[in-house]
Amino acid sequence: MNVLDLDVATYRRHPLHADTLAWMEKNCYFDIWIETLHALRCEPMAMIPGVVALDFEGDQWTFFKPSHDELRDLYGVEVTEMTCWRPLLEHAIEHLGAGKLISTETDAWWLPDVSGTDYRTHHVKTTIVMADLDVDARRLGYFHNAGYYTLDGEDFDQTFRVGTPHDPEHMPFFAELVRLERVVRRPMPELVAMSGQLLAKHYARRAADNPIVRFAARFQRDLPMLQERGLANYHAWAFATVRQLGAAAELMQLYLRWLAGGGEILAADAGQYAPAVAAYTTISTGAKSFILKAARAVNGKKAFDPTAIFDAWAKAWDQAMTSLAIID
Repeated sequence: MNVLDLDVATYRRHPLHADTLAWMEKNCYFDIWIETLHALRCEPMAMIPGVVALDFEGDQWTFFKPSHDELRDLYGVEVTEMTCWRPLLEHAIEHLGAGKLISTETDAWWLPDVSGTDYRTHHVKTTIVMADLDVDARRLGYFHNAGYYTLDGEDFDQTFRVGTPHDPEHMPFFAELVRLERVVRRPMPELVAMSGQLLAKHYARRAADNPIVRFAARFQRDLPMLQERGLANYHAWAFATVRQLGAAAELMQLYLRWLAGGGEILAADAGQYAPAVAAYTTISTGAKSFILKAARAVNGKKAFDPTAIFDAWAKAWDQAMTSLAIID
């Protein structure tokens, strides 16, 4: 049941997951859509516009996701919630056998692609897309984070709870069906034009103020708590805050260069988008170094004054929003 006829040995991930980027991985849901669309021979750059409406939510930055409506409009991909009323493996046999994909939350403990971090080490919820199923071989091909991988053996059994006695108190993970029969691969000029219209739509719902100013104030209040709770808590905080901000900013600068290039990521001048590209780059690269600086302050329980850092980011945010007014 190899829905997309993929081979792990020959699969090449999309440039949005290049290891030269500051933020190779974005978040688990956005990442799986980058690679799923790429495997469908569709261009995932076009789904980025919603990221422009990123906001600070009080204890986290927006966990940005592609809109299901926009996945349908741009690519013809239909995504609906799957009712998990029977064992997940039975659903997978049914739907992959019918040419659909399944996006599902799962436990990273059983995902070998995160060996060295969560695999067989931490029970962490994440999201994968199931694309290839061989029940006899106990093997699953799946998209996760920045690529396409396989798991088998015990990892297969635990992912699907094979041989696990029925537990009426077990709560199944959230899952979605991905229907592909109406997939459309648009000419690049048409896709770029549609995506540009989405950018204008999402720009109109951008944060009313400067969310980095709010984030800076919250960090100053939360730093003593972060120092008290230690590095494990800090890493969870950093993922929900600085990582989402940094990854979103890098996505936006790449997207604007793609938009300016009419479907090609420009290496240099991004034309009318150049000021926003520079601003987003300031935030993205700054966030990467900030994570390490803040970690040292938390671990060593040292004083840390990030005022200059946040001021630079806030100025960059204003620059990005002001320069993008041309699309409104």
